[in-house]
Amino acid sequence: MRTAQWNNQIIAQSDDTVVVEGNVYFPMNSLKENYFNKTDTSTVCGWKGNASYFDIIVDGETNKDAAWYYPTPKSAAIEITNHVAFWKGIKIS
Repeated sequence: MRTAQWNNQIIAQSDDTVVVEGNVYFPMNSLKENYFNKTDTSTVCGWKGNASYFDIIVDGETNKDAAWYYPTPKSAAIEITNHVAFWKGIKIS
């Protein structure tokens, strides 16, 4: 079972993760939704597609754009459909 933690809270937990380019992607349904807020931020990856982001909010503290996902990934990255990855101090174990 893998977990994603920030600010001493588990924000996602799953035994069905996918690793791509060293990033652990958690299924969308493994997120504890009360900690996530969609943002307007987006970026583009040449082989995965357009990424969207979430702020993570725990105990009143916001970690801006600390999670990302590909709403409609390109075919080369189809395995990360409906999955979310983390950065900016999110601890994965």
